[in-house]
Order: sequence, then C-alpha cells, then structure tokens
Amino acid sequence: MSLVQLLCYPHPMSEPPLNILAVVGSLHRDSVTRTVVGHVAQRLRAEGCAVDVLDLEKEPLALYNPDTAHDLPGYTGLQARVEQADVILLGTPDYHGGISGAMKNFLDHFWHEFAGKLFATIVASHEKGLTATDQLRTVARQCYAWTLPYGVSFSEGGDVKDGQITSEALKARLEMLIRDVRVYGEILGRQRRADLGATEPGFLARLRE
Repeated sequence: MSLVQLLCYPHPMSEPPLNILAVVGSLHRDSVTRTVVGHVAQRLRAEGCAVDVLDLEKEPLALYNPDTAHDLPGYTGLQARVEQADVILLGTPDYHGGISGAMKNFLDHFWHEFAGKLFATIVASHEKGLTATDQLRTVARQCYAWTLPYGVSFSEGGDVKDGQITSEALKARLEMLIRDVRVYGEILGRQRRADLGATEPGFLARLRE
C-alpha cells in the first residue's frame, strides 16, 4: 500500500473521476497560457480526470456587476460548471505583476463555489510570476479554498515557442503539477464531500443544505 493510500480515508473503487475546471485567463489569440493549460488538461485527461476547459477568449464574461451578473444569460450554466469541479486550475498571463483582468473578472463572479476546493496556478511571465501567483493564492484563501504550496511559471520564447513547450524543465515541473493536482485533488475532494454531508463542526458547515 502506498503512502498516499495510507493517508487517504477508505473509499469505494467506484468513486467518480476527479473533476477539474481549467481556466484560460488570456484573451490573446496566440496565447502561450492557452498552450500550457491545454497541455496540462490533455495530460490530466490521460490520467483519467474529467477536465472542463473554460477559455475566456472563447467564452467571454461581462464585467462583473453584483446587481446584474447572476441574472445574465449563461451565468447559471457557468456556475454549475464551477460547482461541479473538485479542482480549479488557473492559467493567467502576468500583467504588471498582477493577474489578467479577464481572470480577475472570472474570480469575482464566484465565492462559496470555491470553498474547500484545490486551486493550482500557472502564470506566463517574463519574470517569475511570483506576485501574480500570490494574488491567485490570496483569492483562494479569501474563498476558503486550498492551494498547492507552489505555482508554475514560464516565459514565452524561453519555455514555449510556436505553440509548443520546448523547455524540459517546464515539462518536468508540469508533470509534478499534474501528479499533485490528481493526488491532492482527490484527497481534498473526498474530504469536502464528507464534510458537506457531516454534522460535526467545520469551515464547510455553512454550505450544508
């Protein structure tokens, strides 16, 4: 029995696949963020995960207005996609040390839907993407979500060229991310479901029906 199996609570073999919402937060037509998120999504599917890609260039969101956003066409469907996800994978370019406006706008639309879920971050940056990564982790914390203890950052030209990942170091780090998303996403997803159905105190108690 592996260490991961020892750490996990017993669970049925028929447990549903891990659901992942992968968000592309770049509106650039030839986005390197889209390339890397697409690679990760493909690899996660190969590992048996169910991956839903939300590309904000192809599925744009109106600027968040708390008075009207929840009544706009398409919101209910998107909310269902977010609620279904066990893991939220966020890919954004680094703009002036911060996340893209498109990504921030997506995050503004939701709150309790993120609670108790795992966030994983990918940042396209000519620097190290540290401040953009920290912004995503701050949002996750404010929404009572978990994050991986690291992010993946990469640069256009140095790591991705002509729509292809060319850096072996980036490929290796993405493989680590893929493994950790799958392993810890399953653990946290299982515990989230258990907590929502439980009666004992916990931070997810507020979301119980």
